[in-house]
Amino acid sequence: MRKLVHYIGTTLDGFIAGPDGGDPTGPNGFWPIAEDYVQHLVTEYPETLPVQARQALSVTAEGTRFDTVLEGRRSYEIGLAAGIADAYPHLRHLVFSRTLTESPNPAVELVADDPVATVRRLKHQDGKDIWLLGGAQLAGALYSEIDTLILKVGPLTIGNGIPLFSREAAFDPRTWTLADHTVLKSGAVFLTYTRVSD
Repeated sequence: MRKLVHYIGTTLDGFIAGPDGGDPTGPNGFWPIAEDYVQHLVTEYPETLPVQARQALSVTAEGTRFDTVLEGRRSYEIGLAAGIADAYPHLRHLVFSRTLTESPNPAVELVADDPVATVRRLKHQDGKDIWLLGGAQLAGALYSEIDTLILKVGPLTIGNGIPLFSREAAFDPRTWTLADHTVLKSGAVFLTYTRVSD
């Protein structure tokens, strides 16, 4: 069965974005993007690079981890504001929204249904794992369905911002096993955790 993987960048103090919810890696972002960080993404997670980055870095690798990406409306609208209607044309791209009624790109699937039910259906389909991109609201709604956490921990704190999971997520303590880790010279750490069975 396919797994739902929350692969996300986070600060040391647990925030995925600043208080405004903007892209921390964008032109006005605060995320430190060192050369070894980019190289690690290209080598290990090429399918998670948006189309503009793939083109700029001449990345053509299909990737071996994910073939589907899930995104909430607010995260998706960051790309739309930058003029990008589908940042991941090389993946099946689902955007969860009850307010968007028409997809700005025919390849982007809008989903108004319950995220948990949708993910449970996706897990039983053939294919690679499912990448939960964000944001915090969708991650909070899918908290119980996440099988693996891959945290790209940046060497910085910001004090306040958008947390890894929305404050509306249920209080539901879970235990995770460290399955892999990579420490980069620039200070970023990639931590892979698998959920301990209930």
